[in-house]
Amino acid sequence: MFTGIITDVGSVRSIERRGDIRVVIATAYDTDSIDIGASIACSGPCLTVVDKGGDWFAVDVSAETMACTALDAWQPGARVNLERSLRVGEELGGHIVTGHVDGVGEIVAMQPEGDSLRLAIRIPATIAPFVAPKGAIAMDGISLTVNEVEPDTGEGPRFGVNIIPHTQAKTTLGAAAPGMRVNLEIDILARYISRLAGPHLRAAGAAPPSLERP
Repeated sequence: MFTGIITDVGSVRSIERRGDIRVVIATAYDTDSIDIGASIACSGPCLTVVDKGGDWFAVDVSAETMACTALDAWQPGARVNLERSLRVGEELGGHIVTGHVDGVGEIVAMQPEGDSLRLAIRIPATIAPFVAPKGAIAMDGISLTVNEVEPDTGEGPRFGVNIIPHTQAKTTLGAAAPGMRVNLEIDILARYISRLAGPHLRAAGAAPPSLERP
């Protein structure tokens, strides 16, 4: 489990394509405190540490994860939002995040709003019913509050968020731009409500997100 509060922005050091894809990520974390097999959220998806060095750790990314997330755009030098898994007793500063990506959105518009940035994100129709105004969503692993949800006017449903200066400075969203693809995870409450209310949602034309997402 995670909270959506980013504690380091690492960078992709290398990508090796084999059976799965081995990605080495440079980090400011004390890697002596990271166990092999530990879980780290990497721009959203929860990935398992399979190797490490003095200032880096490595993860294996499956073809399924690549297909269902925006990680297929990673190249050496790409910046990565990092969060280590939540420890019992730690402050829950964001919201409960599982590291299971429900869909990939796209930033379609942005504009300054005071010192903040207002972003509009187009989302897959399958997850739109589970995004609510003033609800929580994880975007590239970052816990954010949804400002508004716009209906589909022919170009796909969208929602808006404000990115405050602190978030711009401490995450990859400081480099946000239209066309950027982002990993999205709906609120865990919506995930379980969708499971319980599945038949009713399907009757309304919405497919509940799978509980088996990467």
